[in-house]
Amino acid sequence: QVQLVESGGGLVQAGGSLRLSCAASGSIVDISNMGWHRQAPGKQRELVASITIDSSTTYEDSVKGRFTISRDDAKNTVYLQMNSLKPEDTAVYYCYANILNGQRLRWSDYWGQGTQVTVSS
Repeated sequence: QVQLVESGGGLVQAGGSLRLSCAASGSIVDISNMGWHRQAPGKQRELVASITIDSSTTYEDSVKGRFTISRDDAKNTVYLQMNSLKPEDTAVYYCYANILNGQRLRWSDYWGQGTQVTVSS
């Protein structure tokens, strides 16, 4: 089994910062792309940021310059540093990872359970 466990969400005032973490555990042989999506009430889930195995990054336009994604492969963990938060960043944030499962011997996408981020104005 493979699990992704997120932490770091919460309530913050506009202009504040939060750091999300997502740790993968279980039967993991290798991890390729990792990233974060978010879903606000009444809206579709959208990609916020992603990072490849060689640490190339992509960001959704509205978070460029404010959010930074990083990864620690020794810990099978991906991070999302969120600065200058705005009320429109309020959403449930989900991490994902493309993982080579050691039991199934195949690559699959795995998702975390989601963590709430609320930015008050």
